[in-house]
Amino acid sequence: MTVTALAHRTGEQQSALAAALGLTQSQVSRRQSGKAAWTLTDVDRLAAHWGMPVLDLLAGPTHAMTKLPADRIASGGTQTLVPLDVPAPAPRRTPAPVLAEVEAVVEESTPEPAPAVPPAPKRVAAPAGPLADRVHGRVREELAAHDGDQAAARAALIKSAVPDVMALFAASRVGGRYEHSEFPPTADILRKASQKGADQVWEARPKWRSEELHRAARSGHVTLEVVALDMNAAYLSALKTWLPIGKLVRSEGDRHDPKRSGVHRVTPAVWEQPDLPSPLGARKEPGDLWVTEPTLRLLLRCAKLGYCEAPVIHESWTSGASEGLLEKMRRILADVRKEAISKNDELALEYVKSMYSKFVSTIGESSANRALRRPDWMHIIRSQAFANLWLKAHKAHTSGLTVVQMSGTDELHVSGDWQSVFPEGRDLSQVKAKSIYTLGE
Repeated sequence: MTVTALAHRTGEQQSALAAALGLTQSQVSRRQSGKAAWTLTDVDRLAAHWGMPVLDLLAGPTHAMTKLPADRIASGGTQTLVPLDVPAPAPRRTPAPVLAEVEAVVEESTPEPAPAVPPAPKRVAAPAGPLADRVHGRVREELAAHDGDQAAARAALIKSAVPDVMALFAASRVGGRYEHSEFPPTADILRKASQKGADQVWEARPKWRSEELHRAARSGHVTLEVVALDMNAAYLSALKTWLPIGKLVRSEGDRHDPKRSGVHRVTPAVWEQPDLPSPLGARKEPGDLWVTEPTLRLLLRCAKLGYCEAPVIHESWTSGASEGLLEKMRRILADVRKEAISKNDELALEYVKSMYSKFVSTIGESSANRALRRPDWMHIIRSQAFANLWLKAHKAHTSGLTVVQMSGTDELHVSGDWQSVFPEGRDLSQVKAKSIYTLGE
């Protein structure tokens, strides 16, 4: 009611209010209709937009309108404003006093009666120009602000990486097919046990090496030349993954719906492949565990390949999903990264890396990011990076290479003619050699 009253008092259309808040018109419409909740961030932005303290905004429409700055009150045009001391026209029913006053403002400020069926809300028009220009523009701005000092510009860009990448994400979602939830209720399994503790989700981070090879090497039976390969921009590639759109809903049963995504409590099968790492990463403890969507899909894929039995799914927390929620932003950052590499622009390259890596690390429950709280997204993106690394190891194995070690997010050690399997370079689809050593020397 307060937002409606103030918007009419200032003569603002819903699209203008959405642009001021960094939202789409459909997002504002959903909040006004009660289909979505106003967030604390929204309240901060609304108060700043209308030039009043937050507590005055929350004190009700009557009080909030008295605190509206005089220069924000609309005059003339099609908006006919009602002074606060003019009583409201008699309503058809007897509402609460505050509601009557707001309805009076709405009724008097609307020149024509509302249609029987309200029109569908229109999305905000996409920003003018390529979104990649935003990234290039920020690099030029900081270089100019620091008189060409690369180190100072780098520090400033890294410091602003979180708000910059969130603004880029919001712009990339304008006109998107789905409207994702920014602050859905957090499921218990995603809550941290303590401030510095962890939640119950297992991301399947790998830490593996072929024990048989290392034993043979220590005994002097094997000598291998090993190349440590680095997967380029692993988290950037992992932004292409199935993400939940809305809040997670609990379900039971041993059934996987490929059109949904979330976290699942499963009993995994025993992994008995000595020459390939387990899809569960460094997990040693037996029994049930909570895994993310990429890990579950990888386990099911391994079962189809005959490496293990399928996991047993006991319960799930999922939502309808899309693989394209981050795709537009991912392509923009990938294009800027590729151009920076071709021009040997290390400043732009480090800025892009800081943007996508901090996006992943702060969208959980970090105080550095107030625009999005999706710990499920954070876990899923990380798990997708680990699943992508496992798929690289599987490709090496099936192509005749010997997989020696796999660890972290992007490190794969192999022996053999790796350049016939993986293209060498710095692009997302390529790999680069970090080091070469001899096992058993």
